[in-house]
Amino acid sequence: MKALTGIAVGVLTAAALTVAALPASAKDWKTVVIGTEGGYAPWNLTAADGSLDGFEVELVKDLCARMKVECKLITHDWDSMIPSLNAGKFDVIMDALSISDERKQVIGFTDPYAATPASFAVLKDSELAKQLPMNGEEVKLTGDATHDKDVVEKLRPLLKGKAIGIQAATIYSKFIYDNFKDIADIREYKTAAEHDLDVVTGRIDAAFDDATYFLSAFESPENKDLTLAGPKIGGPVWGEGEAFGVRQSDTDLKAMFDVAIAAALADGTVKKLSLKWFKVDVSP
Repeated sequence: MKALTGIAVGVLTAAALTVAALPASAKDWKTVVIGTEGGYAPWNLTAADGSLDGFEVELVKDLCARMKVECKLITHDWDSMIPSLNAGKFDVIMDALSISDERKQVIGFTDPYAATPASFAVLKDSELAKQLPMNGEEVKLTGDATHDKDVVEKLRPLLKGKAIGIQAATIYSKFIYDNFKDIADIREYKTAAEHDLDVVTGRIDAAFDDATYFLSAFESPENKDLTLAGPKIGGPVWGEGEAFGVRQSDTDLKAMFDVAIAAALADGTVKKLSLKWFKVDVSP
């Protein structure tokens, strides 16, 4: 889902250099602290009783049991996840985190455990709901402007002059800025729920985010008038998939997670949890 792009490169680089300067030594991992947003359903969410739930929460509990470690989950703001990880506030980022080349400069990644498409959300009775091309079609983009041109050029005329909402500092925001900043009014939001609200109230024409997130959000009564529109965009444009983020120095922790993820993919656990939370298999 997400790749931080809004944080200053200088800050991230400094954080990376600090971490790189630390001695690399194996740690006896008995407890792992995991930071998550707790507000990006169905990936991770906070239940009415304050407990955390969702696809990733169930998955990480399974993985921690396989690794025979105690995992403590804490909630944290999305836009400061990477600096907080590198500052040692927690050991793992778990928040539908897309692997990206930019982020690889400052943190490490486990192997991916999911790969999902993105789409636009609009009002059901809107012009965009009726006219956005390739409605419901699954298309794969690479991130290369020449390769992706046909799809982007079909979308641009309909999005010209429209207000598009995106959650700040995500891989999706980069895609929207790269392809539509010259023709559309792009507005950033701290959370995905905030851009949903502004589509519902008509303050913006569309929001762009992970399709699995939207399908879950549409189940809430306040979002009953929203629908997906245009293509479901997947492929290398979003990187290798969603994974856990770890400090670059914690190669032993990454290795532990990689083994557990491979086992959960092989025995069908990831698929089972995917079908439960997304109604589709998001296994990479």
